[in-house]
Amino acid sequence: MEIHVLQGEREMATDNKSLGRFILDGIPAAPRGVPQIEVTFDIDSNGILNVTAKDKTSGKEQKITIQNSTNLSDEEVEKMKADAEKHAEDDKAKKDLIESRNKANSVAFEIEKQLKEYGDKLDAADKSKIEEDVKKRKELAAKEESSKEEIEKAIEATFASAQKIGEAMQKANASQAQPSENPEGENAEKKGDKDAEEGEVVKD
Repeated sequence: MEIHVLQGEREMATDNKSLGRFILDGIPAAPRGVPQIEVTFDIDSNGILNVTAKDKTSGKEQKITIQNSTNLSDEEVEKMKADAEKHAEDDKAKKDLIESRNKANSVAFEIEKQLKEYGDKLDAADKSKIEEDVKKRKELAAKEESSKEEIEKAIEATFASAQKIGEAMQKANASQAQPSENPEGENAEKKGDKDAEEGEVVKD
């Protein structure tokens, strides 16, 4: 995993100043979304910046030391702030689009995962439609010309078609939760009947 250290006020990484990059390697393979990386920043009085990245699961960590990380003049700092304000609206639109693309890919990943587990419980036609919808969503998210609105609308359509998976999951869980026969209960009932038959009645 590459850690890119930036300086600036803009939403997009490409619009900020690059201070350095380093690689956090040796991370064990894990399902998507599972790894947790903790990044810490420590700057001393001399302007030396230490950035550390640590994988919480394995404990693996790497760091980078950046000299003169605060060597910007007051004029440069003010210019960065002014640029950020000037481009705030455009930057937000770019950020929102990227988040929509990431959301579309995450939704596609989760649905594909559910299809692997419950796909055999779906009708062939339903399964085929869901697979086709997921494919189209991924293609749409990958296109540069796709808008945020188009991607969000496609995500909602994919959720709608994937409801069949939810129904299959509920049926599967319901069948597993069906109460089984209770031999111990039956034995206890029979034993109680026997005890009643063998009991003594004491008359005054």
